Amino acid sequence: MQVTRDTKIRLVTEMTIDGAAVPGAGAPFTVHNPATGEVLGVIAGATTGQTEQAILAARRVFNDGTWSNLALQERSAAMHRVFDVIEANRAELVATIVAEVGTPITTAEAFQFDIPLHVSRAFADLAAIDRTEHIGEHFYPVPSASLVGYRPVGVVGGISAYNYPLHLSMIKIFAAMAAGCPIVLTPSPRAPFATLLLGRLIAEAGIPAGLVNIVVSDDLAIPQMITTHPEIDKVSFTGSDAVGKIIMRQASDTLKGVALELGGKSANIIMPGTDLAALLPAVHMRYSRNAGQGCASPTRILVHKSQADDFIERSVSTWSAIKIGDPWDRETIVGPLIRPEHLARVSGYVDLALSEGASVVAGGGKPDIEGGWWYNPTLIGSVENNMRIAREEVFGPVGAMITYDTVDDAVRMANDSIYGLAGYVFGDDLDAAIAVGSRLQAGTVQINGGGGLRGDAPYGGFKQSGLGREFGEWGVREFLEPQHLQWALPTA
Repeated sequence: MQVTRDTKIRLVTEMTIDGAAVPGAGAPFTVHNPATGEVLGVIAGATTGQTEQAILAARRVFNDGTWSNLALQERSAAMHRVFDVIEANRAELVATIVAEVGTPITTAEAFQFDIPLHVSRAFADLAAIDRTEHIGEHFYPVPSASLVGYRPVGVVGGISAYNYPLHLSMIKIFAAMAAGCPIVLTPSPRAPFATLLLGRLIAEAGIPAGLVNIVVSDDLAIPQMITTHPEIDKVSFTGSDAVGKIIMRQASDTLKGVALELGGKSANIIMPGTDLAALLPAVHMRYSRNAGQGCASPTRILVHKSQADDFIERSVSTWSAIKIGDPWDRETIVGPLIRPEHLARVSGYVDLALSEGASVVAGGGKPDIEGGWWYNPTLIGSVENNMRIAREEVFGPVGAMITYDTVDDAVRMANDSIYGLAGYVFGDDLDAAIAVGSRLQAGTVQINGGGGLRGDAPYGGFKQSGLGREFGEWGVREFLEPQHLQWALPTA
């Protein structure tokens, strides 16, 4: 079924607490359609009391073993039933994301739903795995035998961002479920509707009440309660590095673990002599996708000095292919930014770059579109790697072109960052490109475009791009604790 602007959506305003649809009892907040600026809906936020209720429901489920003690194959089958319900509601979920995030429809279908569902389904298969390790006998100073079991960490607190709301919520919820953990999750109040609908769909799929709880508010007391509450055993957060540091400090009072997927300033190294005609305009579409609101966007483009002029000329000549506008138009690549204050932030970074001596070589400025919050895809040239535009996460459709002399220089500049979420290398010599990729300090490195997100590979960052990993076995183990069981053997 093709999703169109006529697809009906259900703007769920109720939270999911202990399996029930619960209206918020707190202050209302407004959600806008970023493509038009119009009010999409008003939601009554959660109170601290309602959040307490959700946390205690999750604790009850954990303590009574309703989910964690379920046979592994039954747990896996239950998760697959949930995914079947989600998939049956694909059209409504995708349309909701287009409305609340402004993601162009073709990007929303692939990157906001189909790929996240594929990655999340892997968690259902991983839920069926018995990870027990029998490590054998030991004879000093007395005979014994041991095994290592992997136990659910407890109640998980999840905090997700607005840019890929369904994707970010799903990987937290289903990794926790695969490990046997209940979860209390709060999505961004900027784009909460898809996640609130997800909560109702999960409940309708028949999982135990209290296993998945979703609360939302624009009151910072709610996520702070999740990070500090003694009944929350681990926190999983996706967002900026600045907020990640706050969450670490808040979680430290109860010494709870944190898994953080944070910001990035990813470099894209184009190897010397690479056929540029084959790369453009796709190189620019990668950081313009979702209006540049992606933590792994390749926003630093490192080009060999001998090809700099050619790169700029080809970029300018193909720029019109990066279409900005109506997110329901299937030709659109770039949608709106989420809110007016974010538009001002992105525009401010471009102005700052110009004040530091850089120049706009393609795009730039605001398009002539009525309503909403828009910024044209922009390529900035004459950038040095020490400029703020090359060091700080803009989170908009803005790329910075940096030239280099040697491949070693390119690798050095790519690694000269506080971030290390992703890296990219393009080159006609595959072996040489892979060798360069292995030198990058980044959690994920894509060579010549790489491929789709894999549900069997880790995702996360080096340095200030985060702690821990999401996706696959690594994502499940974030919510497991190893337990050593040792027993005495009879002596002769």
